[in-house]
Amino acid sequence: MRKLIADLFVSLDGFASGADEKAYFGYDGPDLSSWIQREISQPQVILMGRNTYVILAGYSATATDSASVRMRELPKLVFSNSLDEPLTWSNTKVIAGNLEQQIRLLKQQTGDPIRIFGSLQLVKGLMQLGLVDRLRLLVFPLILGDAGREPIYAGFQRTALHLAETQTLDSRLILLEYEPESDIARD
Repeated sequence: MRKLIADLFVSLDGFASGADEKAYFGYDGPDLSSWIQREISQPQVILMGRNTYVILAGYSATATDSASVRMRELPKLVFSNSLDEPLTWSNTKVIAGNLEQQIRLLKQQTGDPIRIFGSLQLVKGLMQLGLVDRLRLLVFPLILGDAGREPIYAGFQRTALHLAETQTLDSRLILLEYEPESDIARD
């Protein structure tokens, strides 16, 4: 069975973005850049929601940096009931219908792991359905307070998690990797 990994970049107070914030909340560094390059170079299928597709396709479809070039090469799936193919971003297909049925079917197929970058509503729905195998939070040392946008946990149900791994990047960013408690019982 394929694994589904959800990656979220988050401020210390739980926001995915803030008013007028720079990329990576202004905390880019060599370890973070290496981590991104290493992660994007892995075999994977990228899963995203419509909003994330629109944002990423608008930038990565023509950008020349190595991460964008790699993103064009990777197979991408957009879960959307409003988009129609053909999509403008290469190697991208639409999946629609019932979220649980579509993702369960996708996970049962053989192939590379499924990875989500952002797509907060999609991650929330998949977490509630118990379909996320690993939740990776890259925590930035910043409290956004009133400037915070997109609270990542808004509307989540209570979910017990097990800390599977931690890593420090650039002596200031903390990568927390969690698995749902139910996964521990299966191992």
